[in-house]
Amino acid sequence: MKDLKGKVALITGASGGIGAAIAQRFAQDGIDLVLCGRSEEKLAATAELVKPYGIRAACCAVDLTMPDAPRRCIEAAIQVFGRLDILINNAGIALSCSFEQTTPEQFDTIMNTNVRAPYFLSQAALPLLRKSDHATIINIASVVAHKGYPLQSAYAASKHALLGMSKSLANEVYSEGIRVHVIAPGAVFTDMVRVSRPDLSDEGMILPEDIAEIAAFFAEHRTNAVVDEIEVHRAGKAPFA
Repeated sequence: MKDLKGKVALITGASGGIGAAIAQRFAQDGIDLVLCGRSEEKLAATAELVKPYGIRAACCAVDLTMPDAPRRCIEAAIQVFGRLDILINNAGIALSCSFEQTTPEQFDTIMNTNVRAPYFLSQAALPLLRKSDHATIINIASVVAHKGYPLQSAYAASKHALLGMSKSLANEVYSEGIRVHVIAPGAVFTDMVRVSRPDLSDEGMILPEDIAEIAAFFAEHRTNAVVDEIEVHRAGKAPFA
């Protein structure tokens, strides 16, 4: 396990849910944070949650679908910390809609948020990551990157794309010491899952803190053994189903 005190992580979707949980878990390791999300108020709330750990947290309120968003996020890291070691591409949106009823506007919104944003944010982060001895990118995908569920065609397409991007990027930068990992969870107890899976009960869902522990595992365990992806399912779901 690596000592991560003083490292810097940029987390998108840090306003709540998985992003906020990762922020709290990373703060326990002494990692300074760049918190990115749409809501200044919610980012400030996350910053308050990590304050007791004695780390520094910078907030960057930004709409990741905007063309200048990647630059603004990276500039926040440079201005406050002068470095970046870990990038967490967590921000995402879901849609529950039949294939035939999905509109071009809905499709574009899903792809811009779930694919375009992490693609170009990772691209913008690479110059900083190349200077780090702990360069890590963690992309939060979904079980739908491997399985197709009804009423989730656009969401599944975006997460398939994110997984494919992660595989190619990992192979491009691995020789430079930059590791790219993927976490593919099933239903996590967040607001987003109520959109993507309104049929599910809250009972027995994966908790954001569970995903945060996996992200911490990727960050902490930088050894000769490399785990590319971790798929996660609810305890109530059959193994390997």
